[in-house]
Amino acid sequence: MASCFSKFCLYALLILSVAALASSSASPLLSSTYYNRICPKALPTIKHFIEVAVSKEPRMGASLLRLHFHDCFVNGCDASILLDSSPSIDSEKNALANLNSARGFEVIDQIKVAVDKICGRSVVSCADILTVAARDSVVALGGPTWTVPLGRRDSTTASRTQANRDIPSPFMDLPALIKNFKNQGLNEKDLVALSGGHTLGFSKCLLFKDRIYNDTKTIDPMFAKQRRLTCPKTGGDTNLAPFDPTPAHFDSAYFTALTKRKGLLHSDQQLFVGGSTDGLVRTYSYNVKVFSADFAKSMIKMGNIKPLTGKQGQIRLNCRKVNNYY
Repeated sequence: MASCFSKFCLYALLILSVAALASSSASPLLSSTYYNRICPKALPTIKHFIEVAVSKEPRMGASLLRLHFHDCFVNGCDASILLDSSPSIDSEKNALANLNSARGFEVIDQIKVAVDKICGRSVVSCADILTVAARDSVVALGGPTWTVPLGRRDSTTASRTQANRDIPSPFMDLPALIKNFKNQGLNEKDLVALSGGHTLGFSKCLLFKDRIYNDTKTIDPMFAKQRRLTCPKTGGDTNLAPFDPTPAHFDSAYFTALTKRKGLLHSDQQLFVGGSTDGLVRTYSYNVKVFSADFAKSMIKMGNIKPLTGKQGQIRLNCRKVNNYY
């Protein structure tokens, strides 16, 4: 076989290797071809809606990626984060990490309606829509693609208490972050790679205010001064700042910022403070291909956290509420 050194060939090899990992690490009841027979137009429909949404508002890509992350960390990837409050549901939308922060629910609603219409019935779960939407959002913003194992079903419960406990805090130090990810079956490489999702999007002033005013050891002084311009000591809590200089493009700028002590959140900078994750941060900062490959692998791994399959759960008719026959 002829040697292959072109960018196209390298990218093709990356996709093949990630696809192989997906098939080997997924739940036995998840399959990348799950909808091929029952609704072959499902995935192209999701992709179309994501491309439209991200084109209108690039920030939406980061928001949908974050929704998937926050869903999977609370009792697995089961779309529990999408459930509204009801007499029987203590919505995860009201958890500290999500309240007035999590967004993109309307996009998922639109996709659900469109997919059910094109499939002729409700066969695509909200959990699968959320997982595919995260992947397609990353791709729409210039990031890598990967093969998503499918066949998840939707939960009939949610837990604000568990969301408050299990979703990692922006104020955590490195040992706490490592422990938090380990509790989900994710290792240090997964921690660093998935944190790289912060190459996209913004954070509210409230979450980094303490860092830019009180951190004197792990922050670049000029960076702190710059961030204070839009994040005053008093007020301005909802003002936004980008995680890195290119918030609408998937690249390695997030990691480069960490090596310069310009991580926005305390938890971001903790990945590069002389600890066990420094080496990976440094590698990702100058090798976006390695970061992209590891990010894709870790996204597959995260997407396989405790999925409901077979006859577990249900396929919700409306992603915001449990089907009424339960």
